Amino acid sequence: MEILMSVIIGFLFMAAVYLILSRSLLRVIIGTGLLSHGAHLLILTMGGFAGPAPPVVADGVTDYVDPLPQALILTAIVISFGVTAFFLVMAYRAYQELETDNMTLLKGNDEHD
Repeated sequence: MEILMSVIIGFLFMAAVYLILSRSLLRVIIGTGLLSHGAHLLILTMGGFAGPAPPVVADGVTDYVDPLPQALILTAIVISFGVTAFFLVMAYRAYQELETDNMTLLKGNDEHD
């Protein structure tokens, strides 16, 4: 299972880097989203898979999964959702003002202050 997750994580990182290096602002935002999902899966995989073991300790349970990676992933999902929403609002506002999402055209120069 870890090998399959490693391949999926590598594919997500590869696709994220490809999208982040593109010129379209929307592709950059999608790439950052894919990068965060790849990081979430990486943290989950590094936490290990213990099968059907519960993530909490109860009476009579001898085998359990460490709940810390799951708590970190849940927090990271909420933060990445907020950051993605902020990026989308900023991109929409930039598109309204400049009427383009091309990163090379979004660069300012000295003639236009």
